[in-house]
Amino acid sequence: MRRTLLSVLVALTIAGGVIAKDTDPYNKVNGSVEVSAGEHVDKVSTVNGSVRVGDRAVVQKAQTVNGSVRLGDSASADKLDTVNGAVNLGAKAKVSGDVKSVNGRVYLDKGADIGGRLYNVNGEIELDNAHVGQGIETVNADLTVGSNSKVEGGILYKKPQGNGWRDENRNPKVVIGPHAVVKGDLTFERPVDLFVSDSASVGNVQGATAKKFSGSAP
Repeated sequence: MRRTLLSVLVALTIAGGVIAKDTDPYNKVNGSVEVSAGEHVDKVSTVNGSVRVGDRAVVQKAQTVNGSVRLGDSASADKLDTVNGAVNLGAKAKVSGDVKSVNGRVYLDKGADIGGRLYNVNGEIELDNAHVGQGIETVNADLTVGSNSKVEGGILYKKPQGNGWRDENRNPKVVIGPHAVVKGDLTFERPVDLFVSDSASVGNVQGATAKKFSGSAP
């Protein structure tokens, strides 16, 4: 995963060097990029700035290095990438491929759907009645698979390497909420605090001990 995320950074940096002027409103070096509601655009990118895709808009790929990526309600994309910034999927937003972030919060609103895999290293991940089709992979994130959410492809916490360990005195908190479903293995290569609702359904747990809870939260 680390190699993949670094390749995103390198590719975006090279692209920034090639573009002499920000003449394309959807592909910049400095500044935020916005796609209006209902608009259809191929690639949307910037190096220093955020990317905002409006409600019901359609983009092929949205990416940045230093900035957040926001996909509006009922909007769709093939892929979302950022290095330093949050990723936010609005209600019923859809990403057919992967969503990747290094440092930043990832939030999926009600009905949001990621067809591929969700990656991050540092930053909270929260699903609110949302779906991920090919699993979640992280290192240090606090993770909440909220009520009625579904994750297929399992959950993988990678062992921190080098400076990847966020806080040696604090384990990531992993919560599988009421009526949530995780299909596939939950594999933890590092210590975590795992809480699983008594109404949730999960696969085989490796590397952690699940603590059951009742009610809306542990």
